[in-house]
Amino acid sequence: MTTNPTVLSLSRQLEAGATTSEALVEASLAAIAAGGEEAAKTFTAVHENVARDTARAQDLLRRAGQRPPSPLAGIPVSIKDLFDEAGRTTLAGSKALVGAPPAERDADAVARLRAAGAVVVGRTNMTEFAFSGVGINPHYGTPGNPADPDRIPGGSSSGAGVSVAAGYVPLALGTDTGGSVRIPAALCGVVGFKPTQRRVSLRGTVPLSWTLDSIGPLARTVECCAVADAVLAGEPEWVPPPVGLAGLRFAVPQSVVLDGLAEPVARAFDAACRRLSEAGARIVEIPMTELAAVGPANARGGFPAAEAIYWHRDLLDRKGDLYDPRVRVRIERGRTMTAADYIDVTQRRADLIARADRSTADYDALLMPTVPITAPRFEEFAADSDFTRLNILLLRNCALFNFLDRCAISLPMQEAGSLPCGLMLVGATGADRRLLAVAGAVEPVVAP
Repeated sequence: MTTNPTVLSLSRQLEAGATTSEALVEASLAAIAAGGEEAAKTFTAVHENVARDTARAQDLLRRAGQRPPSPLAGIPVSIKDLFDEAGRTTLAGSKALVGAPPAERDADAVARLRAAGAVVVGRTNMTEFAFSGVGINPHYGTPGNPADPDRIPGGSSSGAGVSVAAGYVPLALGTDTGGSVRIPAALCGVVGFKPTQRRVSLRGTVPLSWTLDSIGPLARTVECCAVADAVLAGEPEWVPPPVGLAGLRFAVPQSVVLDGLAEPVARAFDAACRRLSEAGARIVEIPMTELAAVGPANARGGFPAAEAIYWHRDLLDRKGDLYDPRVRVRIERGRTMTAADYIDVTQRRADLIARADRSTADYDALLMPTVPITAPRFEEFAADSDFTRLNILLLRNCALFNFLDRCAISLPMQEAGSLPCGLMLVGATGADRRLLAVAGAVEPVVAP
């Protein structure tokens, strides 16, 4: 799969009889095998036999004249290691769950992929229990960034981002609580879509924060993500219709999201805005001071700490010594939160959502860098203080919009020859298809 084809180009080849699902899966498995140590750190499990059997079944159905259930039929995909698969233990990137009973059924998101004909070739590595934007996993290793193996891939869906960027699969399934789809997408140079939180069922997924968790795809193009999103949301097949850029109104918030941008990211963002303006879009700077209030609202730990400790408290009591200490300390913070703290952040969130909705109602999307920096080197995370500082910075822009209950997408925008960085478009709550259509128009204008 060295040519990095898109989901739709492969679907068209399958439909035309120019290739087979079996050939695509063999190519995917061969790429993983050739990836050596990096591929071994990208995947926690590779389903060789099951993937081959599923591919053969898809090919038999096509030859028998059965209409494919979706454009994903016969396409190899990867899934993050916190989704249940029937008969397999879900490890969520942890040693603490080794020996836990296998799942009795597939997670809803995985079941929908399978029903759509997708071929799951393996499970991808992740930050333990999805609790950081860095992607480092001390238990199973951490895949290097395909753009530079000495740099982090971003997290928590680290293996998902690498599996697409390295050409192992054309589509990956990830989760996003504070940026865990968009961060690796931005740092690895692919597209990552975070839907409105309630859009895709979370059942069968190891939770971090049920208030903020969302499930989304990583792929090569906006179209690929849109096709996958329709499947995951249980909606009819859909490809974004053409949208003209002329007359679209984009807002660039001036609070928080532009602070401290690394020079390559600042240059790429300025260039992207300039190109969009030249293409006829109207770009307006807005204060959006609500963003500055999100941090203080979460000062006591926010939803992730409170909701994570609820799920983890018994496991921590039994197997806390098996946790990554950098993950454990963040979960343990939830023990200090009170019911009043939880109610306070809930109330503040409702107020900020209402205010942000009013201040952005006149715009087709918000624009900003997905992550304010390019991928740091692994060596920069040696000290716990540096890990904490960089993790907060990696999560900063993305997490704002999980808190505000928005849909968002990251598109590659880096300058030629530079490390990957992402342009984030943020849409209104529930306006997922509109955002995907707008992102489809923006994509070719800002593409590297």
